[in-house]
Amino acid sequence: MERDGRNGATKGARGPTMTDVAAAAGVSQTTVSLVLNEAEGARLLDQTRERVLEAARTLGYRLMKRGAPAQSIAGATAIGFVVNEMSTDPWTAIAMDGAREKAWEHGLTISAAVTRGDAEMEQAVLAQMAAQPLLGLIYGTIHTQRVTPPPALSRIPTILLNCYAADRSLPSIVPSEVAGGHTAVRRLLRAGHRRIGFIMGEALMDASRDRLKGYRHALAGADLPFDPDLVKPGNWEPSAGYEQTFALMRLAAPPTAIFCANDLMAVGSIEALRELGRRIPEDVAVVGYDDRELAQFTHPPLTTVLLPHFEMGAQAAAYLIDHAGRPPLRPPQIKIECPLIERKSVGPSLSEFEI
Repeated sequence: MERDGRNGATKGARGPTMTDVAAAAGVSQTTVSLVLNEAEGARLLDQTRERVLEAARTLGYRLMKRGAPAQSIAGATAIGFVVNEMSTDPWTAIAMDGAREKAWEHGLTISAAVTRGDAEMEQAVLAQMAAQPLLGLIYGTIHTQRVTPPPALSRIPTILLNCYAADRSLPSIVPSEVAGGHTAVRRLLRAGHRRIGFIMGEALMDASRDRLKGYRHALAGADLPFDPDLVKPGNWEPSAGYEQTFALMRLAAPPTAIFCANDLMAVGSIEALRELGRRIPEDVAVVGYDDRELAQFTHPPLTTVLLPHFEMGAQAAAYLIDHAGRPPLRPPQIKIECPLIERKSVGPSLSEFEI
């Protein structure tokens, strides 16, 4: 699918999503959800609220209003949502919010459980879930990874969220990470940069490897050589972004732009550049990844790639609803686009340079 360059909307059969609204408004998925759900107690600037509402109006996004549940599907009243972690990062909570929104459009609620990676607890939770009148189950992980589906999943319609089975025996929904990395670097290329540093996450994680692939693909597409000196190891923490930015800037030919594999490392990178007396984006541009809430409040605000967990959760619920009672012969792997959230940490695109 193609994104409209004017407002970030996705062209195609589906309507606009909260992810599209977030991209158009330059805010996080969480902020969009808080504004459109009129969440009480949410501390948001009036300008932010209006920007979200205007983006929703422009895109034609319609939030399903609360009301009496519709007739249940196939006798089910809920969708199960089982994840290994929820408190250490916001991702699974955001995904559950997306699943909840989509489920409620069809008169369904969400029955959720967190197993914290405990196999015995997971077995008990799945047994309880199987005993309920569920339409199906969303089985997710906080980090994108390969999993071995527990046998209990064979007894209930299931879709994997942010994870996948090696044998593709179950449908799965994952972020399109290679394309996301490509999007980040393409933005820097369009701003005229040719020496682009990359600070990775943990090398063994799918997200880190795939974002590196996207980085390399974008360079190849611009006919630029891959320079291993420009790629530095990281660990997702601000300290890695801080330390590796100093390492990059000590190179004989330092980069004029840095792509950090997540927003936390980008925060550290921005601080290091500030200490070095480099202006952002005039001297060095910075792009992050994830679109955490803090990305709006760095100085300057961080251009980043949105990790689309809200839409992933919504699509997981939609898949179970669409395939109720009629599972596909070949379980698909669905990849959700990771759009760019444009803020102020990259200079303007150069119209004469297209990638």
